[in-house]
Amino acid sequence: MNQLIWLIPILPLAGFIINGLGRNSFSKNLTGLIGSLLVLVSFGLSLAVFFQVKSTGAPINVTYFNWINAGPVRIPFAFLVDQLSSIMLLIITGVGFLIHLYSIGYMHDDKGFGKFFAYLNLFVFFMLLLVMGSNYIIMFIGWEGVGLCSYLLIGFWYTNPSYADAAKKAFIMNRIGDLGFLLGVFLIIYAFGSVEFATLFPKAAAMKVGAAPFFTITILLFIGAVGKSAQLPLFTWLPDAMAGPTPVSALIHAATMVTAGIYMIARSNIFFSLAPDTMEIIAIVGLATALFAALIALTQTDIKKVLAYSTVSQLGYMFLGLGVGAYTGAFFHVLTHAFFKALLFLGAGSVIHAMGGEQDMRKMGGLKGKIKITFGTMLIGTIAISGIPPFSGFFSKDEILAHAFAHSTTFYVVGVFTAMLTSFYMFRMMYLTFWGKFRGTHEQEHHVHESPATMYIPLIVLAILSIVGGLINWPEIMGGHDALAHFLAPVFKDSAAILPSAELSSSTEWALMITSVSVAFIALVYAYIKYVQNGSLPVADTEERPALTGLSYHKFYVDELYDFLIRKPLDFLSTFFYNVIDKMGIDGLVNGIGKGTVETSKGLRLLQTGNVGFYIFVMVLGIVAVLLYSVFGLTKV
Repeated sequence: MNQLIWLIPILPLAGFIINGLGRNSFSKNLTGLIGSLLVLVSFGLSLAVFFQVKSTGAPINVTYFNWINAGPVRIPFAFLVDQLSSIMLLIITGVGFLIHLYSIGYMHDDKGFGKFFAYLNLFVFFMLLLVMGSNYIIMFIGWEGVGLCSYLLIGFWYTNPSYADAAKKAFIMNRIGDLGFLLGVFLIIYAFGSVEFATLFPKAAAMKVGAAPFFTITILLFIGAVGKSAQLPLFTWLPDAMAGPTPVSALIHAATMVTAGIYMIARSNIFFSLAPDTMEIIAIVGLATALFAALIALTQTDIKKVLAYSTVSQLGYMFLGLGVGAYTGAFFHVLTHAFFKALLFLGAGSVIHAMGGEQDMRKMGGLKGKIKITFGTMLIGTIAISGIPPFSGFFSKDEILAHAFAHSTTFYVVGVFTAMLTSFYMFRMMYLTFWGKFRGTHEQEHHVHESPATMYIPLIVLAILSIVGGLINWPEIMGGHDALAHFLAPVFKDSAAILPSAELSSSTEWALMITSVSVAFIALVYAYIKYVQNGSLPVADTEERPALTGLSYHKFYVDELYDFLIRKPLDFLSTFFYNVIDKMGIDGLVNGIGKGTVETSKGLRLLQTGNVGFYIFVMVLGIVAVLLYSVFGLTKV
């Protein structure tokens, strides 16, 4: 199997090349078949690799060639598949295949169908490269590649200026984080002389906690993760990424790009474990992001925007887990989140498809009897993300909250409060969309219908995974060992020897679980009373809102703040440098020299009259001048 690992990323890349070249000649069915089938085969290979790693317990490290030799630094082109990356391969290819299959129906009428599938395949390729690389350089190539693909896919409908702006915003904000990541890699090379994980991590494990390079290295790497995984303050690109087609939203939010930052920190866990100050910063930023995004989601009326801010919030939970040392819990939430968030986005796409492109929940309502499969599967996803047992989100979120409680009671309280908000805004979305009377136009009501099989089959599969996905940790809940932690132990073993134990008594664990489930139920009941029994609706955009509600609805004016503090000063400086430095200074000097040369030439040109007598006269004047110069000794010093 080791010799076939290279096929896992190469197959989606082949799909990109084939569909890219044949985008204008292939039929849509052939394009969809090629794009989806190659990712499915990649999933099959990933499954085989996963079981090999599981059975042997040994990572697979394959070197293909020596790539970069610079002095003492040797960087091979090599792949590393261990317990951590093998699970990521299953998420990327498995959920990625379902999104490809869904896209066949969702994008069927789009003129750019072939190009869209080519971009999807390229996205999967770069994400696979990111998680399979055996060193930070290959990881960085994949890191930049998914940034490029996000730009291409978010701005897929680029003829709409706002969509093109959203793509540029995502690209630019990610570059800010990427600079931090790149500087961190440079510092790693300076401190350790290598970027190979197999060389770096054993060296780091032999060093002391708080050793000099680790704080700076981890802060820089964390900046990269903040950009890619949309944390405060670089989170605003992700909600705007809803401009892309809905399958793109699902791919970015569930299976690929935003999980890259979590994966990178989990992969670099020993560095972060040796930098406790950085871990505290990560926990605080993650918790603040989770709460802040949840507060914004409470009042949004675009169904995709609600899900976008919920992703930002859930990513905050994952960073909270990483910050308090719950590496397994954070990664477990990556896994369960991939199931229910892909389900929710694809379900939202099915709703939008049924509504003829409408995304405003104020114009929906009463859809549960019209699109029953979409309703049932989205309800499962909503229960899962709300942390209600026995669905998957409960197990992963509860593990993070338990570690947060062991670390800080304040962290736990804020985390539980955020979980309550999550339950409220998610069920608010469900009630506004599926309950009550239909509030759209008569034409929209007539158009409402269930999505085709290529769209609802992925919903059903993801709904099943959202129900059973949490059972990976069932042994722990029953008092046995943590199955996932046991599987991932070789990856986190050095960190486990450093970090303090977060074991809680059985009674404390039950109390924490009951608390988190209770607040989720309270929130969903309150949402039911408000939006179903009382029939409340979000007010129109033109109407006045209470102060706090208005702040939430306008996303706390973060974009406006960035516009005032960053964009406008930069625009002013750009205008100043253009008008004063560039036009008056540089252009004035260059153009002045050119103009002076031209005018001088025009004057000298007049001397060339073609009159021999004039030439003799000028020559005599020159001789006289030379003689006078010599006679009066003007050449002497």
